[in-house]
Amino acid sequence: MYNAPMTNSNTSVAKKEYWIAPSILAADFSRLGDEVKNVLAAGADIIHFDVMDNHYVPNLSIGPMVLESLVKSLANLPEKPIIDVHLMVKPVDRLIGDFLKAGADYITFHPEASEHIHRSLSLIKEGGAKTGLVFNPATPLEHLDHVIDLVDMVLIMSVNPGFGGQSFIPGSLSKLADARAIIDASGRDIRLEIDGGIKIENIASAAKAGADTFVAGSAIFGSSDYRDTIQQMRTRLEEL
Repeated sequence: MYNAPMTNSNTSVAKKEYWIAPSILAADFSRLGDEVKNVLAAGADIIHFDVMDNHYVPNLSIGPMVLESLVKSLANLPEKPIIDVHLMVKPVDRLIGDFLKAGADYITFHPEASEHIHRSLSLIKEGGAKTGLVFNPATPLEHLDHVIDLVDMVLIMSVNPGFGGQSFIPGSLSKLADARAIIDASGRDIRLEIDGGIKIENIASAAKAGADTFVAGSAIFGSSDYRDTIQQMRTRLEEL
């Protein structure tokens, strides 16, 4: 049975739980509701919902109506799963309200996609969701300097955004470590997420570098046994 992960804002960084977040970009869209239920039953902690606009990134995916339908299809679960919406769109502000209404729990976006990062983060917070900034491989972390008090999640991209199934960029590990240092120095309860090429073989390396939330798309949805794959990932994390 799915149990929602702890989201207590008083949880210390040292005690923060590891979250495994299957990306539905790799799911079978013809049976999306069942796919999400299956990965939750298999042990996933949260659901990663990728949104692409064929403008900020060279691909087109799904929008708020799909999220709204998905949330409704999950209404019979004992607890509503946490939905982590990653906006790869530009501009972002127009869509924030739509995804809040559709049921997003986290909304993350790329600083390059916002004319006013503080305003975009504030819109998300005022709408009742948790906020996040996403950093591409070549995007500096300095964007956090003046808004970290508004951030609940930092997402480090370990591939260039736009397509699933890409290979992990090793240099992302040092960026993860830098982000972890910034988060720890802030003293705030901020999750550190990694997205791109995460699989059983490298999830421990990402955790050692500081990540606590792991987006995996094809590694999970492309496997023959979701439960076994997620359990193997969790075993690698538990061995640290």
